[in-house]
Amino acid sequence: MKILYPEIKPYQSFFLETGSEHTVYVEQSGNPDGIPVIFLHGGPCSGTRPDHRRFFNPDLYRIILFDQRGCGLSLPFGELDNNTTQDLIDDMERIRNHLAIGQWLVFGGSWGGALALLYAQQHKDRVTGLIIRAVFLARQRDLDWFAKDGASKIYPEQWQRLVESIPEQGQGNLMQGVCDALWGEDEVAKRRVAKEWMAWGGQVALGNDYQPSPKGGHATEQMVKQACMELHYARHHYFIEENQILDNCDSLLEIPTTIIHGRNDFVCPMEAGYGLHKALPNAEYIVLPNAGHIAQGKEMVDALVTATDTFATKLAV
Repeated sequence: MKILYPEIKPYQSFFLETGSEHTVYVEQSGNPDGIPVIFLHGGPCSGTRPDHRRFFNPDLYRIILFDQRGCGLSLPFGELDNNTTQDLIDDMERIRNHLAIGQWLVFGGSWGGALALLYAQQHKDRVTGLIIRAVFLARQRDLDWFAKDGASKIYPEQWQRLVESIPEQGQGNLMQGVCDALWGEDEVAKRRVAKEWMAWGGQVALGNDYQPSPKGGHATEQMVKQACMELHYARHHYFIEENQILDNCDSLLEIPTTIIHGRNDFVCPMEAGYGLHKALPNAEYIVLPNAGHIAQGKEMVDALVTATDTFATKLAV
């Protein structure tokens, strides 16, 4: 069973200007002459972490990580203006051009997987392959599962905490109630809802490994901005048409693709992974019987590192 590669430090990091108020943090590690790969983090409110470099053999890969607009080390943190899916795709092209890379392997999980597919549909000639983990298709049904009538039946206690955090008049439509609170003037309500929204995401993503924050803990300003970022994309339907990803998969049929999905993923249920596999029948489709949503755990790490090692062999030829 494969494990993460040893910890490494970037050999270069910089902030890339975007022509807007945003500057995007970018780093490179591994082999400067290796196979280019870009890592796309999830969220869309998360950011990259040092362990994300470790899915790739540093002797073989030129590993590019970046924090999407408003996330991680990118500035200004939490900024929502000029922050759409198309902006992120354009940033990827800016990074590729800035680094003088002709083609690269694209690796993404959850929201990052959706972004990888959308990028490839626009720039397929720039993509040597796709590794998609925890398939998220950014459809209304995917959002409804997470924030309406799906995962709420698996974790009803945590769901009830989220519902009760919303002012009573907004509880009939949870998504609208959450947005009204986050963009409202009541600072106490804003922080209360942000805390429970983030707790809900943690519970669904981590399952039995979720550790609630101590009672009485307050949401930080960063947590509020992260929640707003996630809801900014969700309430705008991720800035794409309904079912846009699956409807345009014909353009990806010739791109080598590996799809990896955990059977116990309750953020992005198996139906999404299976649906992508049906749209990309030539892709390698790997179902992990015991894995969940996050890119951790022996089974998931083994599958991801195996996938990057396999691509390294293919792309080196």
